[in-house]
Amino acid sequence: MKILAVQNRKGIGDMVIFLPFIEAISKKFDTPISILVKENSKAGLILSDNKYIESIIILDRDNSKYGRHDGFSGSINLINDLKKYNFDKVFIFNSSLRFKLISKLAGIKDIYQYPLFEKKYQHVIHAAQNFLKKKLDLSVESNPKIKINDQDSNNSLKKFNIRKDQTNIVLGIGGSGPTKRIPSNIFLQFMQLASEETNCRFFLATGKAKVEQKILNEIVSSKLGRFCTALDDLDLNEILPIIKNCNISVCNDSSFSHLSAALNIPTIVLMADTPLLYGNYSPQMCPIIPDGEKTVTHDTLGKEKINPLKIFEKFKKLIN
Repeated sequence: MKILAVQNRKGIGDMVIFLPFIEAISKKFDTPISILVKENSKAGLILSDNKYIESIIILDRDNSKYGRHDGFSGSINLINDLKKYNFDKVFIFNSSLRFKLISKLAGIKDIYQYPLFEKKYQHVIHAAQNFLKKKLDLSVESNPKIKINDQDSNNSLKKFNIRKDQTNIVLGIGGSGPTKRIPSNIFLQFMQLASEETNCRFFLATGKAKVEQKILNEIVSSKLGRFCTALDDLDLNEILPIIKNCNISVCNDSSFSHLSAALNIPTIVLMADTPLLYGNYSPQMCPIIPDGEKTVTHDTLGKEKINPLKIFEKFKKLIN
């Protein structure tokens, strides 16, 4: 039996969130399944050791440029691409009529999908849970796991001299938007408090965008910079084993918060401007919200009100 799962949301975080649901389908039918995902999900890098994934098909649709699967001609291309696999079943994690028609025209007999035209106000996790409960009678916990093989983990320990007598901390200082990026001074205040408590080493995880590099440079050029290792020149498959070897993560709402939690690392998530569910869906996640707020959502705009002392208090509880 050949099965396809369609997860067309963009980004690493969404890929991680949907992992338990994709794996549940594979376990139900006792066979690895294929996934249709976007390139920026980085599925090829984060799922290389996942036994439940048979193949990764890239959905070439991009908001910033015209992709091979965009528009009417793109639908024809996608139909032809899927026909080559001879899928028997497809599970579509969205409410789009387009994907239902494409699946049907690709010759897939059994099509399972979210209710059509119900995207508005759809809860990213509850919708997936309800979908699999209704279609397959599966109750799926929201607790994604990413596997790292022991050899990669051990190689990372040696290559980056990660010592067990230190508290190794991932700092996810990047973010997909300016309202998500916590200022460097807040990270530095937490770092100072943590360094007074224990022998710390900080691994700085961020991207190459100019604004993210500015935060990185402000931290590295501080007096705490000598305890820091920047990860921005590494590929994701090199970064994952480093995270796995750390004791704890403190991250903006970014790909690194999702990845570290999925690697079973206690993860403090600094939630400044996105719905709280993205920072507390995993048992490994501990969200910090801006001072004065009862919750957080889009347009909270609270990055300046994240309290470094609260981060430190949470940090102490988790490492002890």
